[in-house]
Amino acid sequence: MTADRHRAVFLDRDGTIVEDTGYLHEPGRVRLLPGTADGIKRLNDHGYLVVIVTNQSGIARGLYTIADYTAVQRRVGELLTAHGARLDGAYFCPHHPQFSGPCECRKPALKLFLDAQQALDIDFRRSWWVGDRLADVQPAGSLGGHGILVATGEGNLHQGQARAAGVMVVADLGRAVDEILRLNPAI
Repeated sequence: MTADRHRAVFLDRDGTIVEDTGYLHEPGRVRLLPGTADGIKRLNDHGYLVVIVTNQSGIARGLYTIADYTAVQRRVGELLTAHGARLDGAYFCPHHPQFSGPCECRKPALKLFLDAQQALDIDFRRSWWVGDRLADVQPAGSLGGHGILVATGEGNLHQGQARAAGVMVVADLGRAVDEILRLNPAI
């Protein structure tokens, strides 16, 4: 991998960026978690690509459609843009093994991250994974990056396992960004 490849921060969506209301599919119910927009803007300003990678099993369960997911994702982008922040990509898995069978894209599987790497020219070794579940941050170990578990959403349930696996645990996305920029500040 060459030095001109991009650093990225892969973010889970529900419970990391937005309130996890359970199978979020209505744009009017999207609420950014405190500090999210500022944290993403700081990543943008420091030269990180910001990419959402999210499991959306509600699609496989028949609870909402890909169009519903897209409308929610568009709303997330609008809310971030209103604060001067931006996303550089968004990838989702619409499957769940119980409803649609096995797939290669459901986190912690690597397909969506590899798709993002190819599309955005990402250097995994210089990248970070942030989420509220172990499955969100486990790909960092396989791909050579760094993981941070946030205690928002489901994060409180996974803190012990994360620490045992050597994964940093912080309160929220804003604190995760603090740590990323402290450990890798240069553009």
